[in-house]
Amino acid sequence: MSEDTSTVSDPSPCVTTPQQIAACRSLLNDYSARIESDSNALFADWQMEIERPEFCTGARNLAFYLAARHHDLTGLQSSLSVLGLSSLGRAESHLRQSLAAVSATLDGLSGLPANWPEPSALDAGLAQITRDQARFFGDYPDKRNTRIMVTMPPQGATDPGFVDQLVEAGASCFRINCAHDGPEAWAAMIGNIRAAAQKAGRLCPVLMDIAGPKCRIESISPGKSTRLFRGDRFRLLAKPAKKSKRLPSITITFPDIVTKLQPGLQIWIDDGKIGARVVELTDDGAVLEVTVVADKGKKLKLEKGINFPAIDLDIEHLTVTDLAILPFVAAHADIIGCSFVQRPEDIRGLMAELGKHRGEKPPQPLLLKIETGLAVRNLPRLIVQAGSHQPVAVMIARGDLAMEIGTERLSEVQEEILWLCEAAHIPVVWATQVLETLLKTGAPSRAEVTDAAMGQRAECIMLNKGPYIAETIRFLAGILRRMDRHQFKKTARLSALTSWRGPQPL
Repeated sequence: MSEDTSTVSDPSPCVTTPQQIAACRSLLNDYSARIESDSNALFADWQMEIERPEFCTGARNLAFYLAARHHDLTGLQSSLSVLGLSSLGRAESHLRQSLAAVSATLDGLSGLPANWPEPSALDAGLAQITRDQARFFGDYPDKRNTRIMVTMPPQGATDPGFVDQLVEAGASCFRINCAHDGPEAWAAMIGNIRAAAQKAGRLCPVLMDIAGPKCRIESISPGKSTRLFRGDRFRLLAKPAKKSKRLPSITITFPDIVTKLQPGLQIWIDDGKIGARVVELTDDGAVLEVTVVADKGKKLKLEKGINFPAIDLDIEHLTVTDLAILPFVAAHADIIGCSFVQRPEDIRGLMAELGKHRGEKPPQPLLLKIETGLAVRNLPRLIVQAGSHQPVAVMIARGDLAMEIGTERLSEVQEEILWLCEAAHIPVVWATQVLETLLKTGAPSRAEVTDAAMGQRAECIMLNKGPYIAETIRFLAGILRRMDRHQFKKTARLSALTSWRGPQPL
């Protein structure tokens, strides 16, 4: 595919004359031809892999969308908008058809025969997303579209009434984090979820989230937790050190990463609560200096995650622990969550291992958790690899993702992932720390209310565990009902405003 990133220029500041309409029409047709050629070449690379006929339309549209977005369309958008035509800014799921519709309108304005695409062709992508939304995330109560996923706490295994409350509050599907608990607890959780859904007359799928190769702190020396402040130093070692009073030290679950460290490299610990920079390499590891931490400091703790955003981690996707639990997951999960998936071969490996335990059953739908920069760069290939063989959805796992790509890039990247998945006709989960303050304290912050409202554009929002989970589900459901009146994906709905009714006296 061509790497042309040239700007499609505006033929005129104001498109009004027949000559200017003709110029805009010619520009659009030229652009469409180039995109068609590039997208055909891209799709040809994917076509042999695709086994599911229902995925073909989404894959074709994804190829067309990727080819189109190699160009800067802002000039063309201006020209079209002056004529009152679509600016193409909300056409992710049907970009080829939108271009054809605009082209037909320009033909009509030029006095030529106009052939508009069938309206059903513009709706097919969103219809597929809606079908898969129900498959992945269940049904929804109270006239809201975006579903609510709840991460099941240990109480879900022992208290059926608690699960009933979550379903009644508005949960649509449940996530079991396989990094915690075990098969006995998971089986009890699933039994309680099935029973609660049946009593409520609801469809509530169960997602089992395979932990994957998340790098964590494995040991701390000295053994007691160490509080770090800005400017403090500690050691990151390939293996536990002998006792030393000079500097605290840690080891990690993937010690080979230590050999890839370089001076100046930034790392993040505990979802960014501690940031540190490599200041010195040593025979047994590296010395790091804390650059980011709260004024009161932060303790190093076992099992906390550690991110290396400048390093593409070349590690096996399935750990020994993951392989051990796959028989249970293959037998009980409605949806498989793929944590830290980065390459198409990661998906192929997981599919092969699950297939060993599925017998004659069809492959389970996959939810791809996008948590690293490499996963973002490979996202089109990941979608095609998974969607070619089984239903697929994507989770924007914003905690690790922010650490990997940089917090300042997160807002841009999460938007781009939403657009790309809509182009591929697959649903999306908006995840990590949604309404976290409300979950933990019972009172939301203003910023996280706005974040939850932004998440309404996804097909599902995930909530983590917390003592106020039922209240948080109800609160989020209220936000989603209100936002559904005003927004669908990138499109503003012009429903009646309720804040300014009646006359407005001066």
